Amino acid sequence: MFGISFSELLLVGLVALLVLGPERLPGAARTAGLWIGRLKRSFNSIKMEVEREIGADDIRRQLHNEHILQMEQEAKRILNPQTPPAQPVNTPAASETPAPVADANAAPAAPTTTPEPHQPPRAP
Repeated sequence: MFGISFSELLLVGLVALLVLGPERLPGAARTAGLWIGRLKRSFNSIKMEVEREIGADDIRRQLHNEHILQMEQEAKRILNPQTPPAQPVNTPAASETPAPVADANAAPAAPTTTPEPHQPPRAP
């Protein structure tokens, strides 16, 4: 973590033994170990919380982006509807209409002529 080697730890232990003495050294080592353990646990918990928040932010960002994409697709669908081409209605054309059946008891009908669509109607 900090790059402390075994020789450096041995040097710190010898200095602590000379300064504190053999009577207080075990208690000081125990107290130092407890404090170091607490610091490590607090740093690890902070690190995990930050990683969790970063992960949660990524998830929130991804969900937000997906929501925006979905709204954009919905807007495109509304603004540019792709309507299928109109299906022709199955109605017979004017030339295909069956001729009316004449009633045997009815008077003969006068012949009717319909002008061609490209010619103007004639005056009587």
